[in-house]
Order: sequence, then structure tokens, then C-alpha cells
Amino acid sequence: MDNKKTVIGEETLRKANAILRKYKSGKTSLEQKVIENEQWWKLRHWRYINGGNDEFKPASAWLFSVIMNKHADGIEAYPEPNILPREENDRAEAVRLSAIIPAVLEQNDFEETYSDVLWQKLKTGTGVYGVFWDSSKLNGLGDIAVKKVDLLNIFWEPGITDLQQSGNIFTTELVDNEALENMYPSLRGSLKGNNLTTAKYIYDDNVDTTDKSVVVDWYYKKHKNGKSILHYCKYVNTTVIYATENDNEKPVDGIDENGLPIYGLSRAERGWYDHGKYPFIFDRLFPTEGTPCGFGYIDICKNTQEQIDRLNQAIVKNAVMGASPRYFMRGDGSVNEKEFTDWKRPIVHVNGNLGADSIRPIDVPNMSDIYVSVLNSKIQELRETSGNNEASTGNTPSGVTAASAIAALQEAAGKTSRASTLSAYRAYSRMISQIIELIRQFYDLPRQFRITGTLGEDIYVSYDNSEIKPKMQEEYGINVGMKSPVFDIKVSAQRKNIYSKVQQNELALELYRSGCFNPELTDQTLLLLDTMDFDGKERIMRKIHENGDMYGKMQKYKELALAIAARYDDEAYRRILAVENGTAVKPKGGTNRKLSGESSITLKARKKAAQSIMPR
Repeated sequence: MDNKKTVIGEETLRKANAILRKYKSGKTSLEQKVIENEQWWKLRHWRYINGGNDEFKPASAWLFSVIMNKHADGIEAYPEPNILPREENDRAEAVRLSAIIPAVLEQNDFEETYSDVLWQKLKTGTGVYGVFWDSSKLNGLGDIAVKKVDLLNIFWEPGITDLQQSGNIFTTELVDNEALENMYPSLRGSLKGNNLTTAKYIYDDNVDTTDKSVVVDWYYKKHKNGKSILHYCKYVNTTVIYATENDNEKPVDGIDENGLPIYGLSRAERGWYDHGKYPFIFDRLFPTEGTPCGFGYIDICKNTQEQIDRLNQAIVKNAVMGASPRYFMRGDGSVNEKEFTDWKRPIVHVNGNLGADSIRPIDVPNMSDIYVSVLNSKIQELRETSGNNEASTGNTPSGVTAASAIAALQEAAGKTSRASTLSAYRAYSRMISQIIELIRQFYDLPRQFRITGTLGEDIYVSYDNSEIKPKMQEEYGINVGMKSPVFDIKVSAQRKNIYSKVQQNELALELYRSGCFNPELTDQTLLLLDTMDFDGKERIMRKIHENGDMYGKMQKYKELALAIAARYDDEAYRRILAVENGTAVKPKGGTNRKLSGESSITLKARKKAAQSIMPR
């Protein structure tokens, strides 16, 4: 069923381009900062330092080291989702989603995307994820795509803090004209000149953009019946490639009892994504008011880095001057200047008498140690300001030798990394929420996934959205409308440091030696564990509770068997009683042998240090 109606045309696109230029104008300062920060990251920042024209330009990597260590902390806390249901009936579906979504992310190489966005966040202050439906994936079946979005290529309404409050969102991409004409034959002959220009990084290579056109993805919202509908338009200059408001084709959702097709809502009515949100997630490092972006470590530390490089320049220049002597020479001096400056010549000829004032070395003043102290203090200032001090990088501060003291210092030093990681987890949670909504909208046909079972085995499952799609609800025989399962998202670190694993193993052995896994001591063990705090406590408590229940049932069955045997068969009764008394072995303490040669205090200190960057 096709009912064509053109809503988005050339005039609408001219207005959209005017809005885009307005948004771009409001983003000029941010774009300049992003480009400049990229140069600082590449240690090519002397072009932004006045007075560094043709002089020696040392570029130390203290600021680079800060970002590198913060990135390592973020990767160490790589996230994984745990989907939690809000209703008991959705528990099984939440378990399936918790297993399926990591597989979807793995297919998108999300680990690399996460790393790239983290670099972007640390350098510019803002990392940007894009969560899209890519209909070209899986040979046309389509699947979810999670990508990093360049800050230079996304535009929003100036002055807003929440991206979802922007009237429009634009993203741009430079695409080769020939490739565009092959993908969209309707563009042939219309790709002449660009109405838009976008900011570019300072590339090492010579990048030619003369035969490329700017392709714009335009997202905007309209409100209908109290619901926000997200619309989408892809265009070049003033030529529409695709627009949801122009797409009035109604899809066939099924067949009724009379064999007639049941038509669903068209894109013009339904919008682009059912969740109604812009498919972009901003992860800010240090937030600022009036913008969805933040600022990063380069913005904070580049002034100190500049002072360090200037001091380095002066100190090295003084050292070079001292190591390369220069001389005063009279204009009527009798020294052969060419032979004098050639250190390979053992003999220097002179004309006439060589006077004491014919040639004299230029004295270079010795630099005071105070300047080196100032340089070291600036380096320390940069490290302390960024939270990249000795303790956070694994070095032992001078004078501190106790493992517990070192761990305490590292615990305090890891606070900034934990705060940054928690903000990344919040953005990750919003991203997972949009992924669930795309699964709800598009996974009509089953998909095959390989997931990891509880025992580490590979399990192959088929999954579709039939259990999470909106369904008609009735209460007391009255239709109360459509209802969809709602899920909460809890994010935790996927990886564990080796020392935290050792500590977990030590804790498990200690619980075993204490008899906590004895089903006869279930109540006491649950009380004990309730006062403790460690990862996975709830899972252990659940298993102990289940074992206790099973033990109680077994005891009842034994009592019943003994009662029946005592009544009907004395010999069987005595035999059962003997077996019961002979096999009732209670769990005893095992060996006290430790997993390593280190003391438990040292292992605990190592665990604290390893977890200092992990969110709690």
C-alpha cells in the first residue's frame, strides 16, 4: 500500500541548512578547542605558544602520560550490563537480554569503540556514542550499529545542556561524489559544489576534499497526542535522499481472520525510532553549564605543560650554549678563523703576534639550581592537578614502605578515576537502554547468538522480540491499553585484576574452612554474610539458602524413611541408622596453605590498590 505525499522538499531543506549553519556558528569555539587539543595530544602544540617561532621546541610528554594512564584506568574498568526486570514475569527475558546484548556489542567490536570514545572523552572532555539501526547488516536483515561520533561532525541547538531538548540534531559526513552517485542514482548531476563546510583536523597527510560532498543526517522531533515522534532525513545540499515524513508506505503486520492484510503505521506516522530519542549519547568528563559537552585533561593541564616546555627550552638552551663555546674576535685579529673553528685541525695559523685581546671566550652564566627546582615543581603540579601522582601510577612514594599505607594512598589517588568511570557507566547505561529499544522495534525475525553458559560452555540460542513487544493488557475484563516490559540496567566492571581474583579465592577458602558451606549452619552463615561486603555476596547467599532448603528436605525424608522402617522392618531400620551414623561427616577445615607466598595483609593491600579505580 503506497500513498505518496511529499512533506520534505527543497524549501524545507533550505530552512534546515539555515538552522544547521546557526548551530555550527554557535559551536565555533568548541570546534577550535577540539582541533587545538588534538595538536596538544600529538605533541605539536608549539604553534599555539607565542614566541616559539624558529627556536628549539622541546615537547615533553607529561600531559600525554596523564591521558594515557587515565585511559588505562578506564579500560581496566571495561563495563558489562546486567539487565534487571521491574516485574516478576519479565525475569526470564531479562536473563536472556543480559546474555544477548554482550553478543550484540561483540559483533560491533564495541571494545574498540569504547576505547576510542574514552580517548575522545579524555582529550576533548566529551565522548559521543551513536546507536543506530543499520539495515544493510546481515545481508539486508539489519542489525544494531554502535559507533563513535566525531564532535566536529555533530551539531545541536546552542545553549541546551540535555541533548534530548535540542530542536534538531545534525550529523555530517564527507562522501566521495562517485560513491554517492552509485549508491543513490537520483543524485546524478546534482552534486555540484557544497552549501556547507565542516571543520577539519590538522592532518599529517594531504587530504583532498574537492570531489566530496557533505551528506547530512537530520534528526528532529514532532509531538503528536502527547508523544514525542523522532523523524529523520538524509540529504545532500537541497536534494532529499530519504525522509521519514515522505515515507507513507504502510507495512503489512499480519493477516486477519478473513485473509485480508493488516497494515501497520507508516514511517510518516510512526517516526524513525519508536523510543523517540536522538540516537546519540554524550559522556562528559568535567561538565559545564549551557552545553552538553565538558572539558578534559588537556584543557586543565595545558598551561602547566606549556610552562614545563618553556623551562625545558631555556634549560636545554643554556646547556647547549655552555657545551658549545663561542668567542669574541677583534676585526684586525691575526687568527685564521676557518682553522680556529675546525676542531679537526691540530694547528691554527696566526699572522704576527697573538695578543691576549685578539680572541676571548664568551662567558656563559651558570644556571642556578632554583630553575631546575621550579621545573620539577611544575611537573609535580601537573601530576597532582590531574590526579596522576606516584600512588596512582603504581610507584611507591618515598618513605612509605608498609603495604597497607601504600594501598591507602592508592585508594585515595584512584578517586578521580572512579568518578570518571562512573560517568562512563551512566552513558553506557543510556546506550544499553537504546539498544534494548531497538531490539524491541526491529528484532521481529529470530537471530542466532553464541553465549557463554554458567559453566563456561558455548550455548547457541535463537532470539527475537516477541516477549518484549508491546502487548494489550486487560484488567477485570477491561482493555487498559498497550504495555511493554520495562527493564533496569546495572553496570559493573567486566574484568577483574589478578590480585582481586586471588583475594576472592582466599575468601572462598576461608568461608569453607569456617564451615560456612555446611548446610546445618545455614542460618548462622546467612547472618554472617549479611554483615559482610564483597563482590558476588548475593549469589553466594542464594546458593547457601538453596542448599539449606535442600538439606532440610533431605532430613525430613530421612526421618520419614526411619519411621517407616521402624514400623515395618527392624533390620532395615538398624541398617539405615548405621549408615546414617557412619556417613554423617561434617565439613572440616581444609589446609591452611596459602595460594601464594605473600601474607594475607599484602594480598589485601594489593586488592585495595587494584580496586582503587573501580566504581563501587
